[in-house]
Amino acid sequence: GHYISVDTSYEGERAVLASPELYSEEWSCVRLIYQIATTSEASPDPARLNLYLRQEGESFDRLLWSAKEPSDSWLIASLDLMNSTKKYKIVLEGEMGQDKSASIAVFEIKITPGYCIECDFEENHLCGFVNRWNPNVNWFVGGGNIRNSHSILPKDHTLNSELGHYMYVDSVYVKHFQEVAQLISPKTVAPMSGCLSFYYQLKQESSIVFTVYLRDTSGFYEEIWKTDSALSADWVLAEVDFDAPYPMEVIFEVAFNSAKGGYVALDDISFSPVYCSNQTGMRTPFSPAEAGCSFEEDLCNFYQDHKDGPGWSRVKVKRNVYRAGDHTTGFGYFLLANTKFTSQPGYIGRLYGPTLPGNLQFCLRFYYALYGFFKMSGTLAVYIFEENHVVQEKIWSVLDSPKGVWTQAEISFKKPMPCKVVFVSWCKSFWDCGLVALDDVSLSLGSCQAADLLLPSPGECTFEKDECMFTQKKRGRGSWHRRRGPTPTSYTGPKGDHTTGVGYYMYIEASNMVYGQRAYLVSRSLRGTSGKQCLTFFYHMYGAGTGLLSVYLKKEGDEEDIPLWRRTGEQSISWLRGLIEYESERNYQIIFEAIRGVSMRSDTAIDDILFQAGPCLEVEEIQFSSGYPDSLNEIEY
Repeated sequence: GHYISVDTSYEGERAVLASPELYSEEWSCVRLIYQIATTSEASPDPARLNLYLRQEGESFDRLLWSAKEPSDSWLIASLDLMNSTKKYKIVLEGEMGQDKSASIAVFEIKITPGYCIECDFEENHLCGFVNRWNPNVNWFVGGGNIRNSHSILPKDHTLNSELGHYMYVDSVYVKHFQEVAQLISPKTVAPMSGCLSFYYQLKQESSIVFTVYLRDTSGFYEEIWKTDSALSADWVLAEVDFDAPYPMEVIFEVAFNSAKGGYVALDDISFSPVYCSNQTGMRTPFSPAEAGCSFEEDLCNFYQDHKDGPGWSRVKVKRNVYRAGDHTTGFGYFLLANTKFTSQPGYIGRLYGPTLPGNLQFCLRFYYALYGFFKMSGTLAVYIFEENHVVQEKIWSVLDSPKGVWTQAEISFKKPMPCKVVFVSWCKSFWDCGLVALDDVSLSLGSCQAADLLLPSPGECTFEKDECMFTQKKRGRGSWHRRRGPTPTSYTGPKGDHTTGVGYYMYIEASNMVYGQRAYLVSRSLRGTSGKQCLTFFYHMYGAGTGLLSVYLKKEGDEEDIPLWRRTGEQSISWLRGLIEYESERNYQIIFEAIRGVSMRSDTAIDDILFQAGPCLEVEEIQFSSGYPDSLNEIEY
């Protein structure tokens, strides 16, 4: 057969191959057979094969999968594509990096209806299922023209014929007690729940244990099915309810106790998005959004027990240069503990979250800020209360000194029983009592470490690793700098970034520029689309001499840039959210322009840029403004 390849005659370049326009209202599975070959040991910038989804109406391609590991043989990747009402293209990209001996080849790319976890084992690639090699017992392909086993079956299940194929494992080479063979499915990449079914045959002369497990990315095994029959001379259907809210592998495991154990055969693995038994009906999967809150409208599903004392207050701060506002927008609501000007020693405030189901891995993220004069360790803690409130476990507590910066905390946890997350603020003595602020609580399925490994959102830039899709446009001496922590000049610039409080942002250093000098940050060319697009970003304009920050749209072929948004002069000590709605059917660029103001106190910063398809869900009242309306250092209850 033939294959396509790209090699290092294109060093440092990208080779791109796009599919025709596709449309699928049902789930489908993309299978890719590929190889990355190299003779060098390790390269700091290796060759990489990327697979993207290009959806109609989106300016950015969504990265579905990426590989850089070299191999001596063809490898298979399987990726589920969720059903969609939008047309799309699959885009293959070969990135050659700096490895001069590398080449990338693709032998086959195939999109089939159904789920990647399904398999009838009739094709050579075995749908991406792999045997975990063991010196003595392994899963093999049986049936067809393969005559390599004494325990061969007369017929497979798919074709009900001796020409059909299945997987089998037998005990003939067992050397030790409890020898284990594992057949591992491709990893799920989209949340799935429903009924997993398969056919099996089992011949048992001494004890065999045939088990099906789910394994998550952290290596945790959960048993979902086990054989209860000693013998099945014909194919038997097994069905099991299956929940994979985050990436999982299904593992078919057979454990033998002796060489005379017998064999297990497996065929026709399939999946349905409806649970197996009618008794369970359509269980509604838990939505993690129910346990999150930005506190803009109310407390969402959080609540307080007022027997505990005054507790948490939902407050907002008008834009000013003395006291920071909330994390969500800079001028919205957040929670403040130990307020109303009373610092009561021994006071305690608890904020209870909604009940979470047991036996799921969660990642809790939230933002907190501390205001005070002394070290405030222990003034904010997170507990897990089990349903009966008898078992309480502290899973996090604050250690830092007060900085007045919104700082992100993240905690992974998994409990066997239903439980609640409880935020506890307390004040032991008068001198320990400062202000404790809380905002933007979010919960996601899977561990935080696994979430960090997920592919980033297309069109999102937090500046944590680099400048993403932006480049400098050097004119004169003005330039944007990537920085973490406070800027060098006092009374201007942010104390920390918006993403985590300890990460990176982009800013202009006014002390290196002259009055009126400009700095440009320009996006790469973005794909034009029909319909509205929404750009969200955070900006920081604090300092008595602050100049201008503007955002422009530059359409391909136009001389003039279109002004979309502008702020002039000092705005707030907080990070403020900017929202811009725009449209462009032609390819375009977005330009951030900062102009240095009258004094050194003119450091202007931006962070957390996000491009999204479709109109903005909220509207920013004023696109062009100067200064802030009032400078009241007020907390509104």
